[in-house]
Amino acid sequence: MTVHEFKVEMTCGGCASAVERVLAKLGDKVDKVNINLDEKTVSVTSNLSSDELLEQLRKTGKSTSYIGVKK
Repeated sequence: MTVHEFKVEMTCGGCASAVERVLAKLGDKVDKVNINLDEKTVSVTSNLSSDELLEQLRKTGKSTSYIGVKK
């Protein structure tokens, strides 16, 4: 499993919930999601590629970019 980190333009708990909802649709392909609303980052532990995760995160309608693999 790899931990991918993304920057997502989240301003409130509703935004964070939207991120959780779209990632939940990936089911067991996503092991863990960690959302930091203050830093507007989302860490996703998954075997999916960063491109696949980024595509899913963009379904929130929020501005999203890939930061990189978290160590």
